[in-house]
Amino acid sequence: MTVRVVLVDDQALVRAGLSGLLDNSADIAVVGEAANGAEAVHVVRSTKPDVVLMDVQMPVMDGIEATRLLVGDPALTGTRVIVLTTFELDDYIAEALRAGASGFLVKDIEPEDLRTAVRVVAAGEALLSPGATKRLIAQFVAHRQIPADQSRLAALTGREREVMALAAGGLSNEEIGKRLFMSPSTARTHVHRAMAKLGARDRAQLVFLAYETGLVRPGH
Repeated sequence: MTVRVVLVDDQALVRAGLSGLLDNSADIAVVGEAANGAEAVHVVRSTKPDVVLMDVQMPVMDGIEATRLLVGDPALTGTRVIVLTTFELDDYIAEALRAGASGFLVKDIEPEDLRTAVRVVAAGEALLSPGATKRLIAQFVAHRQIPADQSRLAALTGREREVMALAAGGLSNEEIGKRLFMSPSTARTHVHRAMAKLGARDRAQLVFLAYETGLVRPGH
């Protein structure tokens, strides 16, 4: 099964480089490109790709607003957005996740890691590079000025909180199952229930909420 990808970046050279890396894979095909957020919305709506690689800072419309529009489009429920960022600590990361991005990648990622990330997100496992994701979100939350609000966690059971915290630590469903003496499918069920109760679109959003609500603290 071929993963269909749309590339969004205001630099043609970056798009060409990404396209070259992805088109070398038999199971990935670039089906569209855009140079700004407004153009991206049009291209994605017409091609309905599996994954969008979205730059943040672009003219006309930035990647955050474009992501928000795409994620909110009921005709694009099968499309996932990966935000591309230049710096590892980036104030746009939190906004991108709030807007509905399924994860983010630093632009100097290794070619094979990029291809793997696209496949992972297309398969529905939104959390990319768990260690890096955990570290970057933790760094952002550590610098925030707004105190953590745990009231959103009231809807979760104790087990769901436990599973959510382990997911925020970068553990897979299989690893969570081993830690809590349950099957991977049971761990997955708890993850999905937590996502549904908190309104998290995917696992990346769930991890971000674990930090934002203070369920998990940087360094713990």
